[in-house]
Amino acid sequence: MASNEQDRSKLVSRLLRFTERIDEFDSPDHVLNALHDATHEASGLNVLGALLLPLRWGDIEAIEIGKTVFLHKSAPKGWWDEQMELTKINPGAGAVLARLALAPYTMSETMQRLEPIGVDRWPFELALKYGMRDRLTCPVGGRWIVVYWSRHSLTQRLRAETRALLLLAATFAAIRLQKLIAPNPSRLGKGVLLTPRELAVLRLLSNGKRIRESASLLGLGQETVRSHLKKAQAKLGVNDNAHAVAQAIRLQLIP
Repeated sequence: MASNEQDRSKLVSRLLRFTERIDEFDSPDHVLNALHDATHEASGLNVLGALLLPLRWGDIEAIEIGKTVFLHKSAPKGWWDEQMELTKINPGAGAVLARLALAPYTMSETMQRLEPIGVDRWPFELALKYGMRDRLTCPVGGRWIVVYWSRHSLTQRLRAETRALLLLAATFAAIRLQKLIAPNPSRLGKGVLLTPRELAVLRLLSNGKRIRESASLLGLGQETVRSHLKKAQAKLGVNDNAHAVAQAIRLQLIP
């Protein structure tokens, strides 16, 4: 799992090549196959797939193979069908994290942090049933998640540098997928792609937090928070923070 310098160098080379060729990929399958080829040999990671997050929490009908969900052929057979049947009953605690996370996280880390019990354990038990010992979920812009999977625990195997590379590749993959799928005006953002930190700052402001409080909660400097707000304003076409928050809510970027 990118355990030595040679493997990491190979992974860097392959992922950079993937990003350079991203505009050549003319279908979702092509994007995911290329990403899998870039990661599997050097790191042993498989690509599970990518999901465009539903606009509304619990909107199962918006989750549809070929439209908002794109699975790679390495995904275990039968897993997705059972996943969706159980999701209709209980989305599971991990679904909340997928919508709110700002950085890549593994399934094993999620179990440690959320300590799910009872019915909330089903997503983890189902993954194990299908041979997925661990997964790495990469959130992209509050809109997409791109997921890798492995037959081994990933928490100790994936160094920070490797996670950053995998997130970079996932981001390029999600942006390309967004361009390839048919546009839907009711989807998140309506064409506006804010970064996770820009979204995080706007969410905090929408909850009444001031810049100083937001900076403290996010572990950032106040000037960094102001910079994120300025960039968000420019993308949203507005001139002040209040208008940025209102526009982000109107465009359904934040709840």
